Amino acid sequence: MFNNLLLGRFIQGNSFIHRLDPRTKLFASFYFIVLALLANNWWTYGLAGVFVLLGVLSSGISLKYFLDGLRPMLFMVLFTVVFQVFFSTGGDVYFEWGVLKVTSAGVRNAVFIFIRLVLIISMSTLLTLTTSPLQLTDGIESVLRPLEKVGFPAHDVAMMLSIALRYVPTLLDETSKIMNAQRARGVEFNHGSLRERIQAMVSIMVPLFVSAFNRAEETALAMEVRGYRGGEGRTTFRELSFKHEDAYVLVALLVLTAGMVFLRNG
Repeated sequence: MFNNLLLGRFIQGNSFIHRLDPRTKLFASFYFIVLALLANNWWTYGLAGVFVLLGVLSSGISLKYFLDGLRPMLFMVLFTVVFQVFFSTGGDVYFEWGVLKVTSAGVRNAVFIFIRLVLIISMSTLLTLTTSPLQLTDGIESVLRPLEKVGFPAHDVAMMLSIALRYVPTLLDETSKIMNAQRARGVEFNHGSLRERIQAMVSIMVPLFVSAFNRAEETALAMEVRGYRGGEGRTTFRELSFKHEDAYVLVALLVLTAGMVFLRNG
């Protein structure tokens, strides 16, 4: 399951989305998330879904490959949706048992939250799939650079965010290897009592944390021996510049915004 997760991975390409300035992709992603939070009916969610679909098709990434990569995240999304179903009130009551209640409003809100989270995860995944860690670092640093006037460490924060995002798939791959090694030793993760399952999870978490700290130490050591000293006095080899493609994306966002406002109030 973890091997298929796409969040944090980068796929090399020369598509329309790949050629965009990383600042444009960052802005478009966060702006889209805001619009997704403002959606309130089927039409607005459908329009947002079409926008994401066009983005995936413009990236040159196989739609089947993209959807398969989202599947591992759906379990966490469904966990959130379950709480919304049982603890929301309003509308017709379908089922009631103690404090648990399933209502028409709860089901509707749960479906909307599910779609909203899938859209947000899809846009975030598209961002990392089409933006290399170096480009992502440069884009975040450029966006945060005005805050350096008040002492905010823009370069350090951008570097930490980029490294953390980059190591998400690495740690998930490590988790999959540890689970396979434990299964080979006879550990069962899906059987036994609750206590036995917790003990089985401990056999994963301990070596995973040790591996994560070792990787962090190796990364810090590698940066130190190469003379890395943070952002002070550093220049960049890659100069960011906006192109015609970036203007097209901004126009598309304006059209999406107008459509969302119209459908939201319609």
